[in-house]
Amino acid sequence: MHAIRLHEFGPAENLRYEQVPDPVPAAGQVRVAVEASGVHLIDTTLRAGQGGGGSLPLPALPSIPGREVAGTVDSVGDGVDPAWVGRRVVAHLGGAGAGYARLAVVPVESLHVLPDGLAADAAVAMIGTGRTAVGVLAAAALTADDVVLVTAAAGGLGSLLVQAGRNAGAVVVGVAGGAEKVERVRALGATHAVDYTASDWPERVRAALGSREVSVVLDGVGGALGRAAMELLGVRGRLVMFGWSSGELVPFTSTDLVERGLTATWPISRHQIGRPGFLRGLETQALAEAAAGRLVPLVHRFPLERAADAHTALETRRTTGKVVLV
Repeated sequence: MHAIRLHEFGPAENLRYEQVPDPVPAAGQVRVAVEASGVHLIDTTLRAGQGGGGSLPLPALPSIPGREVAGTVDSVGDGVDPAWVGRRVVAHLGGAGAGYARLAVVPVESLHVLPDGLAADAAVAMIGTGRTAVGVLAAAALTADDVVLVTAAAGGLGSLLVQAGRNAGAVVVGVAGGAEKVERVRALGATHAVDYTASDWPERVRAALGSREVSVVLDGVGGALGRAAMELLGVRGRLVMFGWSSGELVPFTSTDLVERGLTATWPISRHQIGRPGFLRGLETQALAEAAAGRLVPLVHRFPLERAADAHTALETRRTTGKVVLV
């Protein structure tokens, strides 16, 4: 089969499209003929040799990246019901990786049957990014009374959060980088879409909202952008954090929270991830939301052999939605 392999940590060009032996499912595993593989920002930091933000160790080299796959089961290992063969499935591979490939082996307990009508690339978007979204939304508890600000609103996760805010009846402010992404956020149903590359973007948000204040910030960027978003929160506002694509967390102190009665939370902690069934429950819910059409993932597709281009585009913020190799 063909797969993307990394032989040396470094730039995206180190990702090579190569012929490798077909994997064979071991006991308790199935093999999936892959239709779509998810690309995550963590994949780029691991490739660069920087680690996964402390959450994932660097892989042994050579390695095949990729932690999310969807496709059709074509064989099973010992102890696995042969009825799985021919079923369309999606799975998160966790730290095992090896998803950037034509074939991937998956523990049978990680499989979800693809809901009817849900495309493989959309399922890949929901199995990882979507599960994070539903976890964030559970913590945010959005209502029609909220004014919610979403950073990186044109990204795979941000685009889902914008839709969820719209579905809740909230006023949604989507913040994105560049005119094209701003238009995409507006098309998703955001009440207001603002370009964060403008130095006065917080003032533009205030002007758009008039007498209203932001009540919820959903932030996966951190750093200066996350801090500027936090400054827009009104009294008793809620800061919900789930990432730091800028390279650092939102900087704040307890004094910042006390002065306006703010709350700050990180809804998906390492402790929760370690609880049996926690992530699978989020995955099931995310797939159901997509199958019902309540959350429609944006997908930015690249052919498998162009994985290096996908990494470069993601790192330089030239993508919209979830990046997927097909």
